Amino acid sequence: MSQQPPVRSTGSPPPRPDASMSLLTNVMDHALDDGYAEASARRAAEGGGLPRTLRAKLGLAAGLVLAAAVVTLGAAQTQISAPVVAKEREELIDRIQAETTAVDGLETDIERLRREVGERQRAALQQHGGDQGGLVALLSGATEVTGPGVRLVVDDAKETDRGGDGPREGSGFSDTGRVRDRDMQRIVNGLWQSGAEAVAINGQRLTALSAIRAAGDAILVDNRPLVPPYTVLAVGDGKRLATRFQDSADGRYLHALEENFGIRSSVSAQDRVTLPAAPSLIVRTAQPRTSGTGTGDGRGAADTGKGTS
Repeated sequence: MSQQPPVRSTGSPPPRPDASMSLLTNVMDHALDDGYAEASARRAAEGGGLPRTLRAKLGLAAGLVLAAAVVTLGAAQTQISAPVVAKEREELIDRIQAETTAVDGLETDIERLRREVGERQRAALQQHGGDQGGLVALLSGATEVTGPGVRLVVDDAKETDRGGDGPREGSGFSDTGRVRDRDMQRIVNGLWQSGAEAVAINGQRLTALSAIRAAGDAILVDNRPLVPPYTVLAVGDGKRLATRFQDSADGRYLHALEENFGIRSSVSAQDRVTLPAAPSLIVRTAQPRTSGTGTGDGRGAADTGKGTS
């Protein structure tokens, strides 16, 4: 009696480990879009996208030859023009150097002419000053002065940053210890009031028309920058001038700067100091009007203008 083979029940297959990640599985299995895959297959069937006809092949070859010719021509032109560019650069450098030399020469000529003008102005003052020509030249700064006097040195406080902010920007003593233009103005005015006959700062002679101003962090005297320490020389009775200055309001002002902000200063009487002449002068003359000019009222009026010398 034959027996039936046993029936094996396999049941459902075991689930895949990545069954819960169907979206990622689909992306991995179909990395290339169907449309792109179809187009790639079509190009492969047609010969890989290369031209198949003779005309297309000749066009491709002509295009490659033209591109190679353009590249070769550009390289050749660059190589040919390199010496020309280098020569033009050298010529430009030579022109710049020549113009710079010419500018330096002109500046030298300007300084020489300024000295000549100053000498002629000083000579004119001495010649036309009348009986008091020497005094006129002295007061106008037209001549060098030598005699007894005082030496006043003013400097910023120690460890003061001379390149930053902070000096007395507002009124009063609300800042750190930097010497400002108005400090020098008060010091110079105090020396004049104390009896100084002539004053110079760092070798820069002061006249009745001199101006002490500030440009950023620099102090200017007649538009010439000065740097600390500031050495002020004044001609006069040395001991008396030093005493009168220290007792004046401006001397007390300088003392207050020392005590409050550490600004350093020293005053000493000198047996002999020498002050140079002013580098440039502006000569002005005044001529009275006669009774027959102007309004005719018989009263004279001063007419001030720049004189020539």
